[in-house]
Amino acid sequence: MRFVTAKKADRLFVGTVNKEMTEVLDLNAAEQEAFADKLLPTTLLQCIQLGHKFEERVQQIAKWAKQNNNNVYNLNDVELLAPIPRPSKNVFCVGKNYADHAIEMGSVADIPTDVMMFSKTPTTVIGTNEIILNHRHITNQLDYEGELAVVIGKKGKGISEDEALDYVFGYTIVNDITARDLQARHKQFLLGKSLDTSCPMGPVIVHKSLVKEPNQLNIETRVNDEIRQSANTKQFIFSIEKIISVLSQGTTLEPGDIIATGTPAGVGKGFTPPKFLQPGDVVEVTVEGIGTLSNSIEE
Repeated sequence: MRFVTAKKADRLFVGTVNKEMTEVLDLNAAEQEAFADKLLPTTLLQCIQLGHKFEERVQQIAKWAKQNNNNVYNLNDVELLAPIPRPSKNVFCVGKNYADHAIEMGSVADIPTDVMMFSKTPTTVIGTNEIILNHRHITNQLDYEGELAVVIGKKGKGISEDEALDYVFGYTIVNDITARDLQARHKQFLLGKSLDTSCPMGPVIVHKSLVKEPNQLNIETRVNDEIRQSANTKQFIFSIEKIISVLSQGTTLEPGDIIATGTPAGVGKGFTPPKFLQPGDVVEVTVEGIGTLSNSIEE
């Protein structure tokens, strides 16, 4: 299952898209037509919070829709928003989770021995095809960071690595847009990482049942069709299981929480001279089995 938040004729709905990314099933409308009782909320975040009840109802709706061919739209006829347009709390982000990226940002000495965490505020989140503001009044060093992101599916604390993937709902893509000059000036990550529109996310959340090896996925970032980042999540310093376990030791993880797992080498700051994002640039992040997240920079 590939879940989306979509808009059609000014109406938001939760949907699933087919593997080819050509059609979307309107789960809310289909449920209303097919069942006497209404279970599904109108936001994907609330749906995820239902746990297995949500997944079971989606299977029932999908079966009904296949037989009746109702409430299925061409994907070109809807607007995709971020799957979770407004996270309930900050997006958790892992810093320097690829050795080559740590080196390009400093030296071998910058390769971490413990998981580095920072966060991005909920107001940073936008969907695929939305415009990334250039914030020229405060930065001229806007950078991209393509990343695999984990979406938590159930509440947990003190989670062991062996159990960590049981707490995952699915996976999506995040572009951790960063103002490098703000990051350097303020000596911490929050301001440089939390500009409005600096967390493009999507286009879908792929259920974990369709991602057999999340620690072995190809990831690629292109800027204006030029490949800038090309790696595989098997190059993680810290696995997804490790990240979830470390983060949860003193912090309660909840359904709908988002964890960005870090970016590989090839960010704009890593080039000589740097290749920071410019007005009109198109940034595409592709993760194997999930899709492509595409955004352009405000002109």
